[in-house]
Formats: sequence, structure tokens, C-alpha cells
Amino acid sequence: MADLTVAPPAPSLLEAYQAVFPTSRALYERALALFPNGVTHDGRFLRPFPIYVDRASGSRKWDVDGHPLIDYWMGHGALLLGHSRTEVVQAVASQAARGTHYGACHELEIEWAEWVTRLVPCAERVRFVSSGTEATLMALRLARTFTGKQKVIKFRGHYHGWHDNLMDGTGPAKDRPLPGVLREVFDTLISLPPGDANLVEDRLKRDEEIACLIVEPTGELFGGTPLGGEFLTALRWLTERHGVVFIMDEVVTGFRCAPGGAQAHYGIKPDLCTLAKILAGGLPGGAVAGRKDILDLLEIRPDAAWQTTKKMPHYGTFNASPLSAAAGVAALKVVAAGQDIARANEMAALLRDRLARVLDAHGLHTWRVFGQFSGVKLSSSQNPAQSRRGDLDLIYALRGGMLLNGVDLPGVDGLTSSAHTADDVEQTAAAFDATLTMLMHEGILART
Repeated sequence: MADLTVAPPAPSLLEAYQAVFPTSRALYERALALFPNGVTHDGRFLRPFPIYVDRASGSRKWDVDGHPLIDYWMGHGALLLGHSRTEVVQAVASQAARGTHYGACHELEIEWAEWVTRLVPCAERVRFVSSGTEATLMALRLARTFTGKQKVIKFRGHYHGWHDNLMDGTGPAKDRPLPGVLREVFDTLISLPPGDANLVEDRLKRDEEIACLIVEPTGELFGGTPLGGEFLTALRWLTERHGVVFIMDEVVTGFRCAPGGAQAHYGIKPDLCTLAKILAGGLPGGAVAGRKDILDLLEIRPDAAWQTTKKMPHYGTFNASPLSAAAGVAALKVVAAGQDIARANEMAALLRDRLARVLDAHGLHTWRVFGQFSGVKLSSSQNPAQSRRGDLDLIYALRGGMLLNGVDLPGVDGLTSSAHTADDVEQTAAAFDATLTMLMHEGILART
């Protein structure tokens, strides 16, 4: 007699995810009682729950259930050299044994700043802070103190940290401040469409209260809407002409586009730049670097009038932390040679090509893969910004499917490191192929 046993249906993506990551699920249930949404960063939120990581090395990290995952988060962009780079680990371990916080000046902070001034073209002076958000906050306050003016020009979609001064508006016309942001602060922000130098020039001509202009030099979120050297050159010329402080936000691009950042790559020197991420070798740390006459506003001088009218106060418990300084020095020594940047760029270009081939094979013709330098981006439409704001359920499903197939891709963006290999790229392409097949089978995604 023929065997009429019917094979059970394959588990759904949700069922498979819950079965494969049980320890992460249990940890998330604990976290829900402690954190809003159970997470400590909006980008780490994932339905039905995020994965929890136990350790990381090179291009991979291992979750608490022991699954190896090829990682394209790379510490939110801080790990150009990959996880647990030997030089960085040894430097941090050695410093930790000598002390984690002196509450005093130390030689490593000098060496760290020397590397910054050696590599970054605009860096006549440096002041360390604890994060990229602190760095952009300081740069704005310095610009306002230096010029005596209040207003700031930024570009829509460009992210400069989460403080009040640089958060885009909400509502259909983006004309309302985000919850908790004072209207008085929001009204000092001029947010323009990126890429149009004529609009910038018109605004500078009409408004004499503009203190500074800040830009992500490669465009929104590291190339989401790319900018070019021609636009940056125009911004440099316009800000000089109108006496406006030109700030390049190099929190992501610093030491990633080139050893001297995007300003070195494009040959354009801003008045100030903000740094973080790679700067501190994967530990917390940021900096403002730039013109001496602007950063001199931080100086303590005996002149009483200076103290009351010009001196900009600045504190910070973990500024130039010995641990961050140790990691930063070790990382910048490696980055300075340029080979690791070139390797990360090479792997990103290869990955973009392989993912594009997978999309084409699945008939997803409105999707595209793009990116610059070591960045990789996916768009489900011809409008990348709309895609990033779009169907969160699709993004969560894509992330979940990739995790099931051994890859941690942060939604529709990713970053490569010098630790990634051609084998990693091939495994990622295979994971992408399997994930798209799963999403199509479940009706979450259809050919376009």
C-alpha cells in the first residue's frame, strides 16, 4: 500500500524565528519589564523580539543560543576594523589594568589628539567628548558663540544626533517640532532639501542670523541620498562668503571614507568637524576638531570680560576617557595606513553586486542596491528615503529572515569592515536569496 502520509507544513517565518532563538526570547521578556519596548536603542527594536549577542570576533557575532551571524551593524558604524581587533583589544586590556578613569589629564589623550590632527585636514585643535551627539551639540554652541548668531542650516533627513537643536520636524510639512522639543529651539533650525546650492545661497542672502551650516558630507545616513564634491565645494564657498561656520558631521564618515575622512577624500576643509564611532575604536568617544580661533572659545583666560562674554563652558565626566583613548590610538594607527578602508570598500562593492544579482533573479525589478565606500543600502522603490520610512513589517520580516539564515543586516542598511571576506559576501547573498524565497512564499513580498 502506498504511503499516504502528508508531510507537515513548513513552519512560518515567525514560528521558525521563535524556535531558533529561544534564549533571546526569554531575555526579551525580562527586558520588557525594564526598558521601553524592551530595548535601549530605537534601531534595535525588532518584532517579535531582537536577538541577544554573547560575543563577537572579526566579521561575526554569536547570539546567546550559539548561532554565528555575519554582522553588518559593525557597532553602528564604529567598527571599521571588525569586532575584537587584536591591536584594540590589547590596548584596552592593558589600559584597564592601569586604570579606567583618572579624573585627570593623561598622556594617551595627547597621543589620541595628535593622531586626529595628523589625519584630519581641518583639525588645528581638538576637544574630546563622549559621543557623536555631544560633538554636534558642542559644534553648534561654538558656532553660535563665535558668530553671535542663533540660526542653523541643515538638510532634510541628515542625522546629527538626537539633541533638540538638529532634529527635523514632524507633520505633513515638517513644520512642527518633535515631542519634547521646544518651539523656540525648533524655530532656529532651517531645514533645506539636500543638493540644491541655489536654495542655500538664497537663504544665506535673506537671513543674516545664520550662525552655521552642518552637513553629512556623503548625504543622508551615509549616502542614503548621495551628495557629491561639487555640492560640498559650493557649500564651502557660500559659507565663507557669508561668514557662516561650515561644519562637516564626520561622525560616520570620519576615518571611513579616507584616513582623513570625507573632507580629505573630497579635498574640502570645513571650519569644524564632528567625530565619533571609529575615532574611539569601538568604545564611547567623540570630538570636535577644527579652527583654532573657534575652539579657543573653550579656553580659560584671566580676562574677566572674556569669561562673561566669550568663554564657552564645557565639562563631561568621560571626556578623553583613558580606555577610549587607548582604543582610539590603536584604531587610528591602523586606519592611517589606508589598507583597511580599501578592504572594507572592496567588500561593500562586492556585496552590492551580489545582492543586486539576487534581486534580479527574483524579479524584484523596482528594488535596488546602492551605496558608497563601505556602505550597502537596499531600497524597495526608486525613492530610497521613502523605502526607509516605508513598510516596517516588511523590514522586520527581512531582518528576521536574514537572522534565520545567519546574517544580521540592520533592515535596509549595512556596513562592511576590513574583517569581512569574499566568503562572507557569498554566504550573505545565499542568505538573501533564501530570505526572499521565504518572504514570497508567505505572501509578504511579491515580484515587482
